[in-house]
Amino acid sequence: MRFGVIVFPGSNCDQDVYYALKEVLGQPVDYLWYAETRLKGYDCLILPGGFSYGDYLRPGAIASLSPIMTAVKDFALEGGLVLGICNGFQILLEAGLLPGAMLRNRCLQFRCQDVYLKVENNTTPFTGRFARGQVLRMPIAHNEGNYYVDPATLGRLKEKNQIVFRYSNPEGEITPAANPNGSVDNIAGVINEEGNILGLMPHPERCVEELLSGTDGRELFASIVDWWAQQGLRGLSNSF
Repeated sequence: MRFGVIVFPGSNCDQDVYYALKEVLGQPVDYLWYAETRLKGYDCLILPGGFSYGDYLRPGAIASLSPIMTAVKDFALEGGLVLGICNGFQILLEAGLLPGAMLRNRCLQFRCQDVYLKVENNTTPFTGRFARGQVLRMPIAHNEGNYYVDPATLGRLKEKNQIVFRYSNPEGEITPAANPNGSVDNIAGVINEEGNILGLMPHPERCVEELLSGTDGRELFASIVDWWAQQGLRGLSNSF
């Protein structure tokens, strides 16, 4: 399979994602500039973290209107895998590819720390290496990570099993104290109803080696490769 890492003006985690995919997992990967309008030969697109367009207006709002996002939407509609990390998650929300919105952290502080995540759904292309209920540890670094959906949408997310990660304590208990930003229902990551677009606020690319104090992020990327190896036999490569 082949990955594409989309670079917007202001992205600052693109090289970390590229390193994780190429050097740690040994996968083919390219940088894709925001002005691209065609995506040919890619199987998974990753929107990395950062401060696209300086977070002007709202985080992700201007990037969601970039030329490449039309191609990303077409790619996703064809079933291609899309992963948004932190600012990438915010861009997917602003583009309408995932439900909800991102608010400023309830504490009104930038939060940069390790958090614990409970895996709520391990049946996605991004979480196959995890057990349901497993507790992961990943870093966060954001000022606007307070995920919000209205009660009706939250009900649909639960009904469709679209909540993939929730902030928890080390024992896997979902508590207010474990929630670093005030996200509704401690939500840290959601997937679309079709199951091919995932957004999460924690940074898996920052925990892919023991030297980086953990490898839980590596397992997320490896899950994608595993899933593709299984699905690729069915000839699902996109043909843009």
